[in-house]
Amino acid sequence: MMKTLAPVALFCYKRLDTLQQTIVALQKNDLAAQSELFVFSDGPKKSSDEAVIKDIREYLKTVSGFKSTTIIEAPANKGLANSIITGVTEIINRYGKIIVLEDDLVTSKNFLVYMNEGLDFFEKKAKIFSVCAFSIPIKGLRENTVYLTQRSDSCGWGTWKDRWNVIDWDVKDYPLLIQNRSRQRAFNRMGSDMTGLLTKQREGKINSWAIRWCYHQFREDLFSVHPVVSKIKNIGFASPDATHTKEKFNRFDTRLDTNVNTDTDFDIPIRLDKQVIRQFIRPYTIPSRIWYKIRTVLSI
Repeated sequence: MMKTLAPVALFCYKRLDTLQQTIVALQKNDLAAQSELFVFSDGPKKSSDEAVIKDIREYLKTVSGFKSTTIIEAPANKGLANSIITGVTEIINRYGKIIVLEDDLVTSKNFLVYMNEGLDFFEKKAKIFSVCAFSIPIKGLRENTVYLTQRSDSCGWGTWKDRWNVIDWDVKDYPLLIQNRSRQRAFNRMGSDMTGLLTKQREGKINSWAIRWCYHQFREDLFSVHPVVSKIKNIGFASPDATHTKEKFNRFDTRLDTNVNTDTDFDIPIRLDKQVIRQFIRPYTIPSRIWYKIRTVLSI
């Protein structure tokens, strides 16, 4: 039997079209009417953003279909990283667990069932850091099961208070990583971009909560759960209003689960499957990253 449902936190900025698609898909979920929704609406960066953010907030007042809908409006722009860190902390400290979405993520009809069952199943398994809803196409596994990685995905995820509240967002041991090549190689096993992203974060070139989240996971040797068939499709790539997904060609394009069956087999060994990991990291390899950058530049 499923325990108390996790609250859903949805973070949005200035993309009304994708936000509407995100909410419509979520409303169609099997557990939507029993779920509490918290929408964090970030404030404008500049005066030209004020009109669209006003439109978004007017739209949010019309949203129904959930047990409750709470809108948290930031008076000024906090940025995605600060919005998520503070927003998740607020909700997770109240409820003990959370499901998180952003404003460009279409969910499958069984997304909420999958997430809540996963959070229940792995709650007492300390080596599990997060339950993720996104997956690239994975071959060789049954479609109703899950697999493990050591790279959490920020496209639809859930976690628990005891995992979230111990993260060092300041990454105080960054010097130990950057002075140790073998440690960098270990961090990059889940993608050739990992150390580079953390360095850009430290240098202020990007403002990413997710790479700090992933670094904590690496440092503590923790695992993330992913479905074999994705419960999430990112519709924000190349959107003119996108803040963090500017690629014209999406190397993370995937098939959204359309199966009406909501049963997922979470009972798997807590270890990595080398065959699966080879598939999982392919979009993060240097050749793949270069190829998609070339396609974007040349529009081919």
